[in-house]
Amino acid sequence: MKWDESGMGRDESGMGRDESAAGGTNRADLGTNQRRSPQQESRCAVARLRRRSFVAAATAIGITSVTSRASASPRGDRIRVAAIGVGNRGRLLLDQLPADAELVALADCSLPRAEAYAAHKGVAIDIVQDYRRLLDRKDIDAVIVATGDFQRVLPCIHACQAGKDVYAEKPLSLTVQEGRALVKAVRRHDRVLQVGTQQRSMTINRLACEFIRSGGLGTIREVRVVNYQGSAAEPVPTPAAEAVPAGLDWNAWLSQAADRPYSPTWMAWMQWRDFAGGEMTNWGAHGVDQVQWALGTDDTGPVTIVPRGAALNAAVEMRYASGIAVTFVLEKGPMGGGVFIGDRGKLEINRNKVVSNPPEIAAGILARVDVAAEERAWSDETALWQARQHLQNWLDCIRSRERPVADVEIGHRSITVCHLAGIARRLGRPLEWNPDTERFVSDPEADALLSRPRRAGFELPVA
Repeated sequence: MKWDESGMGRDESGMGRDESAAGGTNRADLGTNQRRSPQQESRCAVARLRRRSFVAAATAIGITSVTSRASASPRGDRIRVAAIGVGNRGRLLLDQLPADAELVALADCSLPRAEAYAAHKGVAIDIVQDYRRLLDRKDIDAVIVATGDFQRVLPCIHACQAGKDVYAEKPLSLTVQEGRALVKAVRRHDRVLQVGTQQRSMTINRLACEFIRSGGLGTIREVRVVNYQGSAAEPVPTPAAEAVPAGLDWNAWLSQAADRPYSPTWMAWMQWRDFAGGEMTNWGAHGVDQVQWALGTDDTGPVTIVPRGAALNAAVEMRYASGIAVTFVLEKGPMGGGVFIGDRGKLEINRNKVVSNPPEIAAGILARVDVAAEERAWSDETALWQARQHLQNWLDCIRSRERPVADVEIGHRSITVCHLAGIARRLGRPLEWNPDTERFVSDPEADALLSRPRRAGFELPVA
């Protein structure tokens, strides 16, 4: 089977069993988005690493709370990293880990998969099935969390509580509520969290977004993006139960999702609503993120969401407080960006690429960068879905304690837009959204879809 960035057909989970009896978390106070200079965006200044250790209070049913405390200085120049989730994307990220980081441990609910990656690297490395065992180690500074969407937020919060910095793959969350809970945890524990929207580290994308924000296209009238497909409620007929593969902790893999027997059908988890939002949250996490960046709305979102029907893949129109319309209408188009229509022309932003009408607009942007060097740096021939420079920004910011280019608040706000599109499709009617409170306006039915019931033992802890 051909791999794709979505992970379709393959499982990316690295979840260990969570037995937390802690209740759900309250809505967090709104985070802040620190605006940064291009120099800061490209690399954070080098400073000392700050870490905290993990302390868990055990009860008869497991961990009920997690706290953190300041710990000693790091042991050397290299940052010691562990991975939670060694599926498709996790392996690609680890293969691209910059030289000033050292991979010291792996956690995956499928032990054979973690063992296969260690064999691929030809190294002896600690492997565990329960990721919390890694968080208790004082010699680990940071973690890369490359699990499935539905498994991601919980280990990220636990890592923050344990004093670890985090690289979290996109999409950041399964629901708006758990995304805000993660922002709250990152801020409370003073952690550095980089979201895996690597286009934030691409110079061409940065220059194009700056061009739009600075008025280069004039007044923006509309942004058109791909009408990303959503996820279906469940397969029909219900998959027949099969034996759990040897070495897989099925309970841990399910994470917050409702209990069900094992079936390989669930391994294509991105298709099903219990586990993900389909391509709307997969590629949409990249495309919408570029729209948010270009419009200067990293700390907010739309105020109205109007679906054109109640179909699974209905087109959606959104409007921001500025009056700008963002429409999910393109059947073919830039998966990693959008088409910006302004008074002075059109500019299409995609991954490490821009085109325009008139062509002089894109030519002016590209004249400011060594295009050949950028293409080499981000080439899939070097590493599939290249993220090395994005990982480097994360490592630099771990040392400096600056916020990275794809900070947790930025990632949360971008994926929230995708979640809103999915909710509007499900309800099949117009919605009004308050981006300050992150609630719908006088709409309890829609508010109920901002979170989901979590299976016992996988509740969000108090951050």
